[in-house]
Amino acid sequence: MAEYNELARKARRIYEALPTEYRDAFYQLVLHPTEACANLNDLYYTAAKNRLYAGQGRALTNQLADKARALYRKDAEITNYYNHILANGKWNHMMDQTHIGYTYWQQPDSNSMPEVSEIMLTEKAEMGVSTEGSTEYWLASKTEAHLPEFDPFNQSRHYIEIFNRGKTLFKFTIKSEDPCVLIGKNSGQIDQEERIWIEIDWKKAKTGKNSIPIVISGPQKSQVVITAIVNNPALSPQDVANRIVESNGYISIEAEHYSRLVNTDGMTWKRIPELGRTLSAMTPYPVTMTGRIPPKDSPCLEYDLYLINNGEVQVAAYLSPTLNFPNEQGLRYGISFDDEPVQIVSMHAGKGYDDWQESVRNNITIMTSVHDLKSAGKHTLKLWAVDPGVVLQKLVITTGDLRPSYLGPPENRLVK
Repeated sequence: MAEYNELARKARRIYEALPTEYRDAFYQLVLHPTEACANLNDLYYTAAKNRLYAGQGRALTNQLADKARALYRKDAEITNYYNHILANGKWNHMMDQTHIGYTYWQQPDSNSMPEVSEIMLTEKAEMGVSTEGSTEYWLASKTEAHLPEFDPFNQSRHYIEIFNRGKTLFKFTIKSEDPCVLIGKNSGQIDQEERIWIEIDWKKAKTGKNSIPIVISGPQKSQVVITAIVNNPALSPQDVANRIVESNGYISIEAEHYSRLVNTDGMTWKRIPELGRTLSAMTPYPVTMTGRIPPKDSPCLEYDLYLINNGEVQVAAYLSPTLNFPNEQGLRYGISFDDEPVQIVSMHAGKGYDDWQESVRNNITIMTSVHDLKSAGKHTLKLWAVDPGVVLQKLVITTGDLRPSYLGPPENRLVK
């Protein structure tokens, strides 16, 4: 959302720097789609955050409801300006199509304000605590609360949010007895909410996987204990050099960040810049190549990894959706670890109408293969070309339960 809003601000600065005679054309072609889409995304984001906060009883809930309503009104103002004011109404009715409140592909009869919630707050202060990556919250430590795992290879940091469920501000303290835990702020006062970042001093961290309590104290002697899971494997820099290391039970890789590209005679993988939901994409080339069964005469993308866990590993390939051409078996790719037999995966095998709808809604097709790795440590993941037309955006390797997310987990860092 921050990136979208910055794009809108940049477009607005360009618009204001232009001579007057060029502004209408620039608004119609560039500024309107940028500002209108940024505002619409902010509306949906704010409404979703409002519903999350209402469930947690946060003091900021009602303000988010007001902000969502203001963004909805702004959308109508943007449409009115385009239709009736821009160039004296030259493009009137061009923005009449409804665009808020879709439940399937057909447009709704009219725009409708996304549902928001308001809550009643108590006069006295009440502390709530939430952790990064979880919709749960804690008023007291009756159930286990923990942060995502920390590890030294991805230089991870994670946050705790302390929030008020009442109208009166309160003071808080946050501390840990372990000197390796670095707390962004040890004390303060909360009117509505504050995000506190937690980092690890790896020079002071013990070797192995350790659970370290972080104690948060608030009003009426309330206390919440958050566990920091600090995983500091006994690995040398040579063990992981030039490899992507598993963290929190997964490795996430953008397709273009391969370790090696192994070409065959006249065939390769090529990068398609900016195509993809998170970065770019890779596709077999030439597009006229005939289907082949790897490893013979098949170009291959290789990714050097270091896995902390062994056993069953799942690999999710994030692919650009496409129709099943030029044959009914659909578009295929090959995938393997190290020297294991190559699995041939079809993007379309067994897929029906519901799968097509899902791929259209998300603009992505996710295919998953399962592999059995006998040992942890160094491995190479290989992605083989079988049919032209396959467009790979991202790979996510998991050794455990992966937290749900829309775009998949953020990319792990390559260890130099």
